[in-house]
Amino acid sequence: MSESTTFTTVDAYIERQLEATKLKLQELRACIRKAAPDAIELINYNIPAFALVQPGKRDQQIMMAGYARHVGLYPHPTVMEHFAEELKGYKQGKGSVQFPLDQPLPEPLIIKMVQYRKKLLSKV
Repeated sequence: MSESTTFTTVDAYIERQLEATKLKLQELRACIRKAAPDAIELINYNIPAFALVQPGKRDQQIMMAGYARHVGLYPHPTVMEHFAEELKGYKQGKGSVQFPLDQPLPEPLIIKMVQYRKKLLSKV
């Protein structure tokens, strides 16, 4: 994928990925959609984002991105803290987790993470 490509849709972003990354992003997207079917898809920071509540500011979104060896999920630092024990087998950042392409996605965990973030946002 070219660094200079500017994406305008989630579909366009996924389509430009290598095949293994593309498939894993499609799975990840399906998990997010299952957990938050009313989420609005958009592009933020040139990667796919899902606005969980309106107006969908950056801190009200969950994002994902594709890489050569993993897909990244960016739920929010509070989500990462809440699910720290369940995520301990994955490489993590303050508000992100990496799921290797050569391993199955932990779909039930991803769904719980998205639902948890949506629940937190609905209380605001």
